[in-house]
Amino acid sequence: MKCSGLLFPARLKMYCDRIRKKVINPKPKIKIKKISSSISHIDADNSIGFVAADIGIKEAIKNAKKTGMGLVAVKKSGHYGLSSFYAEQAVKNNLLVFCFTNAPAAIAPYGAKKSLFGTNPICFGAPTGKTPFILDASTSMINRGKIRRASKLGQKIPYGVALDKNGNITTDANKALKGTQLPIATFKGSGLAWMVDILSGVLTGSSHSGKTKDPFDDFSGPQNMGHLFITINPKIFSGNNFLKEMKKNISRIKKLPKAKGFKSILYPGERKNNTYRKNLNKDISIPPKILKELNDLHDK
Repeated sequence: MKCSGLLFPARLKMYCDRIRKKVINPKPKIKIKKISSSISHIDADNSIGFVAADIGIKEAIKNAKKTGMGLVAVKKSGHYGLSSFYAEQAVKNNLLVFCFTNAPAAIAPYGAKKSLFGTNPICFGAPTGKTPFILDASTSMINRGKIRRASKLGQKIPYGVALDKNGNITTDANKALKGTQLPIATFKGSGLAWMVDILSGVLTGSSHSGKTKDPFDDFSGPQNMGHLFITINPKIFSGNNFLKEMKKNISRIKKLPKAKGFKSILYPGERKNNTYRKNLNKDISIPPKILKELNDLHDK
């Protein structure tokens, strides 16, 4: 069976369950409040996150094309998938972009022993004239989706990325889900997760500080997640020189002496693009357990 990726199929049952239990609004009345020519605030009316975020990034792109910069906050939304999907849309329009979203509790703040911050990804994109520069990184050592997938398939997770509920390092995905994930770079990663919690939660008027509901386990109500999109037209500062200078920037870095074991220096986005092109016409195997879930959904 051909499939563009494994994380979305693995989550599809969750989205359907939330719609069925009426904690995702399948017919939302999404409202866009124009604050200025550059700034918009979107009430997603508890829609599925993909819909709300897609409207949000398109509004930010439109604003940046008009004024040079777009700032769009989204509230009352849900899990929106990969941040890079939205960043790529902006980059294709020759814009710089930042994407932020909060997430359910998974990381303990530095100095605490209980999870509160989400894996809260930081995403930045820039046009290069070729493969776009897309940095999409969670503030945890490993994405939570990978832990959930390992749990579902009975697989181990890497050593040193999560703790069990007693604070011990574990490679058991089930114990990791009941414990806490470790942030990148200790207190620095914790600080970045906190920053994203403020930008996408507090600032947008959404859930924050551990109040975002887990989409897999908590059906008591909508997630009320928040997203923040910032788009910048590089021409406002550098005119038509931006791409030329970007090429110089990338070229100088790629020409540096290679560390042992490295054949090339890749910028964020290159490896993903290379993998995508390599696998574009190949079949991707879906694990039987996930395929059964998809078939069960089809039969309902």
